[in-house]
Amino acid sequence: MMRVAPFCLLLVGGLVSASDATTDRRIERLIDGMTPRQRVAQLLVVGFTGTRINPEIRGLVADWGVGAVAIYSRNINSAEQLRELTAQICALAPDPPPLIAVDQEGGEVSRIAEGVPELPGQMALGATRSTDLAHRAGRAHGMADLAAYTTRINATNFALANDDGSGGDYALADVVLVGVSRVGKTPTCLYLALQYGVFAANYPLTEDDLEAGRLPARLEPFRAKLYALTIKAQRLQQIRSERRPESRYASQQQVRYELRTAEALFARYALPWLDTTECSIEEIASRILNTSGIERRLRP
Repeated sequence: MMRVAPFCLLLVGGLVSASDATTDRRIERLIDGMTPRQRVAQLLVVGFTGTRINPEIRGLVADWGVGAVAIYSRNINSAEQLRELTAQICALAPDPPPLIAVDQEGGEVSRIAEGVPELPGQMALGATRSTDLAHRAGRAHGMADLAAYTTRINATNFALANDDGSGGDYALADVVLVGVSRVGKTPTCLYLALQYGVFAANYPLTEDDLEAGRLPARLEPFRAKLYALTIKAQRLQQIRSERRPESRYASQQQVRYELRTAEALFARYALPWLDTTECSIEEIASRILNTSGIERRLRP
């Protein structure tokens, strides 16, 4: 059942700067490409029960593409758990990710009890008639660790700007994920950014790339940063069929060809690679970091 939150205080109001012209164009393209149902879903703020991803919130975010998720005390065990939960929610629908919101007014309405200032309620503040106290209370809602917040936002901006072959600013990347379409590259990049502050880009191998039998020229200078993802053919066909049913893109023949050719390319260039079929996004990210030695700028 869908729950629409009546109000909330946004803690993460957006992951990119509205003044960035490139970002503005990207947002316009995203909106233009949405169906009427998707545009309506972007207007919704929903809640859910439990402290972990469940089928309810997975369906609302991944299938419906709701615009925001409200977090309440029923969703929170600890600061570390909350951080991981919000990263997982954003990874469910990375393009664009939902806003994460919490009803944190102070006083009795304080959903997050750990790691944030304990503030009086708004009625109590108003009763003091002190603009100075109100100003101080507002400032206390700011980030406790500005450096960590900035690292996380910069990494997320980078992942969005260099998603699906766009951007191409790979000199700044810690890792560039490569693979055919729909093997988990985008959500993994966002999870790496949000959870660990890793600058992750991704490049989708096209049919032209596969037919050429060599790495795309854009990737050649950054071969040491490449990490390949693959998946079992049956699972990929299922995923693609949900997106484009009865299409050549989702056909068994096309899926098998792309995976076979891509894996041959990975072997030819001795790229490290991972089969994501049985892996969650968290497991994919963890294995990439553990086997590549990439520095975690943030620790959960």
